Parts: sequence; C-alpha cells; structure tokens
Amino acid sequence: MFMRIINRAEEAIICILLVAITILVFTDVVMRFGFNMGLMWSQELTLHMSAWFVLFGASYGLKVGSHIGMDAFVKLFPAGGRRILTGIGAILALVYCYLVLYGSWIYLAKMKKIGITMEDLPIPVWIANGMLFVGFVFLTVRLLILLWGVITGKTDSFKHADEAKESLALAKEMLKEEKSS
Repeated sequence: MFMRIINRAEEAIICILLVAITILVFTDVVMRFGFNMGLMWSQELTLHMSAWFVLFGASYGLKVGSHIGMDAFVKLFPAGGRRILTGIGAILALVYCYLVLYGSWIYLAKMKKIGITMEDLPIPVWIANGMLFVGFVFLTVRLLILLWGVITGKTDSFKHADEAKESLALAKEMLKEEKSS
C-alpha cells in the first residue's frame, strides 16, 4: 500500500515537472521572441526543475525497466550466475548511492547553514538542490527492492529496455502492413 502511494506520487511529480518545464520554456520563448521581453528567473527555475525531473526519472526508470542495459555478458550465465552478478551490481550501485547521499547531506547542511539563496529566485539553495538527496533516496529504495528480489529468487537480473527486440518487432509489423496493402 505504502509503495503504491509512493509510486503514484513519483509518477505525478514526473508528469507535473514535465508539463511545468514545457509551459515555462514555451512562455519564455514567446515572450522573448514575440514581445522582446522575458522572464529573468525562467532559466534558473527550468534548470532546477530539469534536475528534479532527471533524478525522479532515474528512480522511475529503474522501477519500470526503461534503462538501456548492456546485459549481453550477464545473459551468458545461468539463472544463478545472473543472480550473483545482479546482486553484485546492486550492491555496488547502493555503495555509490550511499556516497552521493552522504556528500549531498553535507553539502545541503552547509548551504542551509550559510543561508545562500538562488540568484534569480528567493528560494534557499539547499531547498532547490535538495532533490539530489531525495532522488538518491528514491534510487536507493528501488535498488534495495531489486536486491531483495534477487536474494529471494523473484528476479535474476535488472529489468532493461531491449531496443533491438523492439526494433525488430516494429520492422516485422511494418513488413506485414506493406504486404497487406
């Protein structure tokens, strides 16, 4: 239940960020080129919203398996070998997440202590850059779920997007359409 709420919130935030970035950039372009005036703060806000979008998207991509994987080597092994390699990969990724979380916690604490605000917006830097910590917490949770799946035998590898397989399916579909017409 809790993870379902988190998943929905994550999807909603990603959608809201994408729409907000698009509207903000479109409005700023129209104002700059149509009326020769623009929003001074739009570039900074767009940059930070894009960072939030990417970090939420990395976690979401791991969940749904949309990351492109280089798993040709891993697929050479039987299921047990794939589980071991995936477990090692997940542990190494968790170590990396820990390092980023630790470093971002120190950075954000210093920014809060100093009290710096963004250049064009009256928003504290530690809040604007807080997504670094939040995004890696989400990524850590996704990796822990994957590692638990490997440990319990529910999965033997990361989910990846298989672009070659998808491309072949699209090509076959196009050939069928050409033959039928």
